[in-house]
Amino acid sequence: MAESDNYKKGTEIRRKLMGEAYAEKMNKSVYDDPMMQKFGDYAREAVFGMLWSRPGLDMKTRALICVISDTSQARWPELAIHLRMARNQGWTEDELSEALMHLCGYIGLPSVREAMLIAKEVFHEMKNEK
Repeated sequence: MAESDNYKKGTEIRRKLMGEAYAEKMNKSVYDDPMMQKFGDYAREAVFGMLWSRPGLDMKTRALICVISDTSQARWPELAIHLRMARNQGWTEDELSEALMHLCGYIGLPSVREAMLIAKEVFHEMKNEK
């Protein structure tokens, strides 16, 4: 794929959100074959390069929106990625757990319980990486 300006911008935003080491880890594991590389290229250009760079919301707010959306839709693998992004954008563990708790009355306890278990794992991983 030719690297458009949006692709380059998206690559940089993705690294900032995920952290350099985690982004590289995903490149070598998830996006290491031609099929998934095509998906990753599209995500970098369209999602990170165009959507995440739009004016009107900061990246911290956008990361929280992704956490809420993933939890509401039971998108557990994506939730783990977006929780990491939210922490990297400055949300604290307490703030994220409170945002998840707030969802109890709106989407139900089972989904929030699963989200909290995933958050516990992600937060533990991130502490061990430092």
